[in-house]
Amino acid sequence: MFRDVFVRYRHKEKLKNKNYKLLERFYASLYLIRRTEEEIIRVYPTDKIKSPVHLSIGQEAVSAGVCAALNGRDVVFGTYRGHAMYLARGGSLKMMIAELYGKAAGCAGGRGGSMHLIDIGNMVMGTSAIVGTTIPISAGYAYGLKYRGSDSAVVSFFGDGAVDEGAFHEAMNFAALKKLPMLFVCENNLYAIHSHHLSRHHSDNICERAAVYGMPAQRIGDDIFSIYNTAKRLLKGVRSGRGPAFIECITCRWKEHVGPGDDFYLGYREKKEVRQAMKRDQLLEVRRLLGASAAGKIEKKIDGEIREAFEFAERSPFPAQEELYANVFKE
Repeated sequence: MFRDVFVRYRHKEKLKNKNYKLLERFYASLYLIRRTEEEIIRVYPTDKIKSPVHLSIGQEAVSAGVCAALNGRDVVFGTYRGHAMYLARGGSLKMMIAELYGKAAGCAGGRGGSMHLIDIGNMVMGTSAIVGTTIPISAGYAYGLKYRGSDSAVVSFFGDGAVDEGAFHEAMNFAALKKLPMLFVCENNLYAIHSHHLSRHHSDNICERAAVYGMPAQRIGDDIFSIYNTAKRLLKGVRSGRGPAFIECITCRWKEHVGPGDDFYLGYREKKEVRQAMKRDQLLEVRRLLGASAAGKIEKKIDGEIREAFEFAERSPFPAQEELYANVFKE
C-alpha cells in the first residue's frame, strides 16, 4: 500500500517523485477543505453568509481520497454536504464563497447557497439540497457518457440517509443493468440528521445492498490511503466496461448536522464518538508523513487563497433586482 511504501522510504530519493507529489496533493486537498470550513465557522455568526451550511469537517478524507484517483475528464455529483467534494475536485474557491454570501459572482449566481454548488468547467456537475436526488441524475449522465463512447467515469457521492430513498435503488439497478461507468460513494457518518442508521435499518448492510445488484462493493474506513487505493482499483474496472462499483466509507462529521456548532446537547450521540474520530484525523496523519517544512509551504499558499476568496466575496455585488425573474418558467 502507498502509506507503507512512503513510511519505509520517506527519506530516500525514490520518493521525490510520484508518491511524494501524491502525498502533497492529499495534504493540499485536506487542508483546503478544513481551513475553508473553519473560516466559514468564523464568519457565520456575522450573518454575511446568507446560506445554511452543512460542514464536511471530519469527512474530508473521503472526497480528497476519491478525487485524487480521478482523471481530468471524470465528473462528480454530490449532496448538500458538498464543500469537500467540490473543493477536492477543483471547484473554484472564490465562486463557492461568493455563492455562500449570496453574491452574483457565486457559482450559482447567488441563488443556491451552500447546498447548490456547481463548476462544470472543473467537472463538478452539481449538488442538491434534496436527499438522494443527484444519484439518478448521475446515473443518467453516466448513461450519456457510455452512449457517446467516452472513457470518463462518474462518481456519485451521497450519505447513508440517501440509501433509504427509492431513487437510490432505482439508480443502482439501472447502472448495473446498463453497465454504466459509475462509482457510487456512500459517506456513512452513521446519522441521517440525528437518527442513527441502525434505528432506520434492520441490519448494518449498506454495502451488501450494492453487492446484490451485481457490482463490486467494498466497505472501508476514512483512512485516505485506503480510500485512494480502493477508488483507483475499482475505477479501473469501471473504465474497462465492467459496470459500476460501490464504496461505503465509514466516517464521522465533527460538527452539528447543519451549522457551525456542536449539538451533543440533543443527546443523539456522545462526545466520545467524535473524540475517537479526531484521533484518526487524516489531516494530522498526512502532515506528519509529509513533514512540517513541506506542509508549511502548502499551508501558506492555501491560507492566501482562502483570504482572497473571502475578500472577493465581501466586495462582490449582490445580484441585480431583475435577476429575480431570470431562469423562471412562466407562460
